[in-house]
Amino acid sequence: MGNDEIIREVYEVLESRRDNPIDSYTSKIMQDSDKRAEDKILEKISEEAGEVIIASKNDENLIYESVDLIFHTLLLLVYKGVELDDIFEEFERRRK
Repeated sequence: MGNDEIIREVYEVLESRRDNPIDSYTSKIMQDSDKRAEDKILEKISEEAGEVIIASKNDENLIYESVDLIFHTLLLLVYKGVELDDIFEEFERRRK
């Protein structure tokens, strides 16, 4: 698997966990009541964004914390029903 395919794989796993819940962190958070699930995900994004800022200032764990932030952002997008190809299309649109 190429590095460029990992985002698609992670996204598909998150979609599967949303649609076919199992005993996992991502399934549990997406299966909470509508408002509560979204709030939990948004809280995690806020927390992870803060950790990215701290890691950047301290030159420690920036990659690790950035991946956590990206992961939770992907989780939100999956939860909200956004298609991955729509995200890629938006990146392509902005590249022009």
